[in-house]
Amino acid sequence: MKSVSFEIAGSPQGKTRPRVVRAKNGANLTYMPDKTVAYEELVRPYFKAAAQGFRFADDAQLTRQIVACYPVPKSKSKRVTAERLFCVLHLTKKLGCDNIVKIICDALNELAYKDDSQISTTQIAKYYAELPRMFVKMIEIHCTELSR
Repeated sequence: MKSVSFEIAGSPQGKTRPRVVRAKNGANLTYMPDKTVAYEELVRPYFKAAAQGFRFADDAQLTRQIVACYPVPKSKSKRVTAERLFCVLHLTKKLGCDNIVKIICDALNELAYKDDSQISTTQIAKYYAELPRMFVKMIEIHCTELSR
């Protein structure tokens, strides 16, 4: 079984929707916000360093595990901070799991795998932590492993 694990430093971010603006000539222009593009570009070197030139086969079936670690806001009391760090209060920050998954999927298209349609399962968790970061593990699976 082949796998690649890596850690992305900094606060996790999710994929945002494309923006549409009307040009002076009346045409609609669509673009991705700079923050989304920058985060996708941030993810790639972390994968490259961990994979050391490895790329999953074009017909590989993959599973992915993601753990997003968010900082506790500095405005929170010591009691609330401790409760959040020790999982007494669960993370319900607005950033949805689907947006986190999508930004990782899109960042790794054509780099880790041919297309994110190769990913058959995803596990994701969001937690508070002292150091903001994201852990990603990609594993090649086989059909017999899915039936267990």
